[in-house]
Amino acid sequence: MFKIVEARFLSADVKMFRLFAPRIARKQKPGQFVILRANDHGERIPITIAGSNEFDGTVTVIIQGIGKTTKLINLLETGDFILDVVGPLGKPSHIMNYGKVVVVGGGVGTAIAYPIAKALHEAGNHVTTIVGAKTRDLLILEDEMRSVCDCYYPTTDDGTYGDKGMVTDKLRSLIASDSAINYVLAIGPIPMMAAVAETTRPAKIETVVSLNAVMVDGTGMCGGCRVSIAGKSAFACVDGPEFDAHLVDFKSLGQRSAMYQEMEQASLARFQSAFAEPVKENNHRCRLTGDERLTNLDAACSA
Repeated sequence: MFKIVEARFLSADVKMFRLFAPRIARKQKPGQFVILRANDHGERIPITIAGSNEFDGTVTVIIQGIGKTTKLINLLETGDFILDVVGPLGKPSHIMNYGKVVVVGGGVGTAIAYPIAKALHEAGNHVTTIVGAKTRDLLILEDEMRSVCDCYYPTTDDGTYGDKGMVTDKLRSLIASDSAINYVLAIGPIPMMAAVAETTRPAKIETVVSLNAVMVDGTGMCGGCRVSIAGKSAFACVDGPEFDAHLVDFKSLGQRSAMYQEMEQASLARFQSAFAEPVKENNHRCRLTGDERLTNLDAACSA
């Protein structure tokens, strides 16, 4: 059991957790992830480590409530427990002094990009960060990102904050104005990472993406996270999660990512229908403990 030391929402459906996991905190490096399991009949989900503190023994993860399990975990609060936290898993990011680097974070991918941007800055790089979201309310970790970057550019789809448009629009303008960019790291939705790869390809800029593909066991045994790299099979959980963006077959990756979409939507629908806490006569909802929330809701969804 791993205690939640702190839990708070960063934006709508995006929640930050600090977990007491001293062994992981001592060993984790930027780019690695953990496998979480909420309870003994819950599914395993991969979550990239957003940070750690080896002095107080905590690791930080940031979870966006999209499917049943992530929404289930986001019901937990400070003082609750998560049954399993396994890690650190995956290969760490390759950190060195490249010179001028651009880190691109899309949506909750910013949580993954932050510790890597920090490490790249500490290695002596000039770090420019581009972060994107649909609206300003969905941007996360702005202060943290600004503290480890030389230049910070927020973008929003609706133009409510920063530059209006996609992260690739800003990246394209930076490449056009600065031929000295040596390295680009992109983390976010698959279409965004594919677009970044095509943006940097003509200029032959070394570009790396972090592939958060479907993972189950985190050891490469299940094959659920198989990806095609330069025409050869690799496993995101053990061979990655970071790969040369110009060698990734994003078309097949997108197809694999969508394989379980129908089942995931059905599971989410059952979860949402099951999540109906009884309302008392005074219109206040009954508050369950963390264990009760997980046990009752997950059992209802598994029925």
